[in-house]
Order: sequence, then structure tokens, then C-alpha cells
Amino acid sequence: MQIAVAGSIATDHLMTFRGRFADSLVVEQLDKISVSFLADQLEIRRGGVAGNICFGMAVLGARPLLIGAAGEDFGDYRSWLTRHGVVTDHVHVSDTQHTARFVCTTDDDMAQIATFYAGAMSEARMIELGPIHEKWDLDLVLVGADDPEAMLRHTDECRNRGIPFIADPSQQLAFADGPFIRKLVDGADYLFTNEYESHLTSTKTGWSQDEIDDRVTTRVITLGKNGAEIRTKGQPAVHVPVAGEVERVDPTGVGDAFRAGFLVGLAGGLSHERCAQIGSVLAAHVLETVGTQEYQVGRADFLGRVTSAYGADAAAEIGPLVRTVRD
Repeated sequence: MQIAVAGSIATDHLMTFRGRFADSLVVEQLDKISVSFLADQLEIRRGGVAGNICFGMAVLGARPLLIGAAGEDFGDYRSWLTRHGVVTDHVHVSDTQHTARFVCTTDDDMAQIATFYAGAMSEARMIELGPIHEKWDLDLVLVGADDPEAMLRHTDECRNRGIPFIADPSQQLAFADGPFIRKLVDGADYLFTNEYESHLTSTKTGWSQDEIDDRVTTRVITLGKNGAEIRTKGQPAVHVPVAGEVERVDPTGVGDAFRAGFLVGLAGGLSHERCAQIGSVLAAHVLETVGTQEYQVGRADFLGRVTSAYGADAAAEIGPLVRTVRD
């Protein structure tokens, strides 16, 4: 199963604040907000939703296609992804703009305040899926957070060319209006959101949760510490708990890792329950690490976590798909 992931490619600047943002925010004065938080740590890492998802898939042994736009400073990042098994041939490289930047500060409650600079990402709208599909015969395209025009173009192309697609607007839901979200979501084979994004999608589109269920084939809703829920037309909902207790170091990229694991399961023909279990175990690796692509996965350790969290039967089904770079 050939999967392409379209979305942002970015450099992450990750800082930590030893305190709680909530202690410095006055609800009655938010319209006049002017605050500064003294960060005591800075990590500069590779990121972007498409880069993160592709890396996670490749770490487990898949060979995903990365589709997005980056700047001339993408050379080292490209080499990193290629070395780990990601196909980067279809990344558009801008002649004038830097690769996008994600600047994020995380407090002791794991709350985050972030700013995103688009940069070269704005040129992702120039990428056409047609030639890529002709070369690779794509089975599934994830349309993730990206330049808005690129997201619409990729979604329209998938519909017109009959390519199954996943709608995963995530961070772009904050800026998007109802008509934009409807165009991204309607007819998707899968819709990925977290719990807050699920309600935001409903509020902005004017569709009830049941109406959203009717407009997509499968909804995957991550619920933080409460795991994930998968709802497919005509089937009972499936709930998958998180993969046990872990040391929570940095939540950045946890959702991307969950998606990566889920896609690896789909590519291997596994049930949605097993897909979510793979995603949850991979997400745990990210949560324990600073940076979205700094974790390492060993096959024995990964399957041991699957066994501990979900049982030996789950590990037996998932095992053949896990071919990590540390094997």
C-alpha cells in the first residue's frame, strides 16, 4: 500500500517554561494581553506535520512519500529523512523562502503557546498530485496542515482522481472558516482530529457530530490520556486506551506519531483497533523525548510495549509490520 503524506515541513524551536501559563493569564484582560515567559531551555529540531508523520512511518519500516514545500536550507533535513527511509523526491524547494518555523513554549502543565511562520510552505500550492500518482499509483493520501490553498488543491485532486484520502486539518482549523473546512472534510475516507478539534469542526461547519460521521467513512478522534476513538459507518465504535504510563517530557509531535503508527497499520491491512494501538505505542516514544524526530525505536522494545499494553495477540499481529532501523 503506497501512502503519501502532504503537509508542512518545518524546523521546530522548542522551549520550556518552569511554571504555569495559567498563573500569568488574567481572563478579564485577555484583550490587552502582553506577557513574556522566561524559558530555560531551547531545542532546535526537525518538524512539520508531514515530516514528523513520514519519519514515524519510516522508523517502523514503511516507505512513505513526503509531499510539501521547503526552503534551500532543507538539505540536511532531506538527508536525515532519506536516510531513515522517507521518499523526498517530490518536495518542492523554494528559491526565495526559508523552510517554515514552529516556535513553541511548553509549561509544567504541558500547556503550549506557539507561533508558526509559513515561509516556503506557501509554495506547496504549486505541487500537483497527478504526476506523483502516475508514478507511484497512490493508495492513500493524508492531507495534513499546510498552506491552505495547497490543502484545498490536494483534496480536490484526490476527489477528481479517485484517490482515497485522509482529512487531517489539525492546526489549520483555528484559522479556517466553515466553508473551507467543509471542502476539506466532505467525502474523506478518514478524518483525523483530537477531541477539541472535533468540537471545533462541528462548531465551524454547523454540522452535528452525527452529520460529520455521515460525511466521512471513518473518524479517528484522539482523546489525550483517554486514548483514541475510531468510528466507522455501520460498525460499532472502537476505543483504544493509551499505551500505559510514560514519563511525559514533551508533547510536541505526539499526534503526528499516532498518525504515523495508524498509517503503518493501515498499510499492513490491520484492523482499526490494531492501527490505533501501533499509533499509541509510537506516540509514547515521542512523549518521552524532546523533539518530534529524536526518538529511537527497537523492534523488541516496541513489541514488548504492545504486549504490555494490549496483549500477546496484538503483538503477534503487529509484529510482522515492525521493521525498525535498529533491527
